[in-house]
Amino acid sequence: MISITFASHNQDKVEEIRAILEGNFLITGLHDLGCHEDIPEPYDTLEENAIAKARYVYNNYSVNCFADDTGLEADALNGLPGVLSARYAGQAKDNNANINKLLYELDGRDNRQACFRTVIALIIDGETHLFEGKACGHITDQPRGNNGFGYDPVFVPDGYRQTFAEMDAATKNKISHRYRALQKLADFLQNYRPAGS
Repeated sequence: MISITFASHNQDKVEEIRAILEGNFLITGLHDLGCHEDIPEPYDTLEENAIAKARYVYNNYSVNCFADDTGLEADALNGLPGVLSARYAGQAKDNNANINKLLYELDGRDNRQACFRTVIALIIDGETHLFEGKACGHITDQPRGNNGFGYDPVFVPDGYRQTFAEMDAATKNKISHRYRALQKLADFLQNYRPAGS
């Protein structure tokens, strides 16, 4: 079984990824490595931030790893909050404050279409690979549901009536942006052969 570190301190995300990839890979998080530093995400794109996080872990801990960066991109806000999603309402990464700011910015707008986009950067045996997943839908007028995290209470994916936060984890994990990116990662890893093997 391949052991691989997910470069995140967010245990909700670590558990979500373990559930999606269960049985095929041994997923560890940064806490398992003893890494407690706040890894910088200074860039303007999801791709650059994901690569920076993965490279930090690979360079400092010498382990195969992957990192993701996810943004909620609202059409009416020209793609915001996007790369700023976790800190949309400030550096505190307060989910409720972020949601409230998003709803305020969209108040009165007819176009409430938005897409979650996840980019995963994998560094394995020194090589970097990128995988992307998207889930599109719309933003509700108010939060609904208690599951999930982040903007899940205000995002309804296309083809559904429930927000991500109203769905059980199994349903969300089959259709989410993160799932779609992880499936591409899993397909790659299942067929991966180290150089010289």
